[in-house]
Amino acid sequence: MKIIGLILLVYLAFSYPVNAAPRIAVLNFELVDDTLLPNAPEELTRTASMKPLLEQAISKLGDYEIVQISANDQNAATAGVGYLLNFNDVAAKLGKQSGADWLVVGQHSKHSFLYSYLMVHLVNVKAQKLAGDFSTELKGTNPKVTQRGINWLAKKLTARIEQLSGSASTTKP
Repeated sequence: MKIIGLILLVYLAFSYPVNAAPRIAVLNFELVDDTLLPNAPEELTRTASMKPLLEQAISKLGDYEIVQISANDQNAATAGVGYLLNFNDVAAKLGKQSGADWLVVGQHSKHSFLYSYLMVHLVNVKAQKLAGDFSTELKGTNPKVTQRGINWLAKKLTARIEQLSGSASTTKP
């Protein structure tokens, strides 16, 4: 009987994935447009493109599982623009409902026609607290500028996740 228990223990030790891929959920970016012509269709489209761009950039950087949270669930969890960015515990609960380990909450803040800012919070879902606060300036509206800013954020987010997870093995060669 002890042999069967030992064999079962060895089997379980080698069959369970020890380093499961971190599960990351990225929320839709909110647009805060303080320009003279706010919420132009082009800017709404640009802002809507940021979530999928960030998910793609994160996926290219390592072995991460992207978890989806519906727009309806995101809208139900928020009490207004900036709410989930300011209340990490509420954001973490939304991430937990979807089975995410990490939640990315983003805001696209545009104060001028010449530049805008991407602000992102990385929320540790299990701890229900802020794990990282990152921002970058986008000079212009060219898609290449947006992609460059998103790529920078993806590198910062994944580096922070690796640092907090104590694992550098997630990075792809």
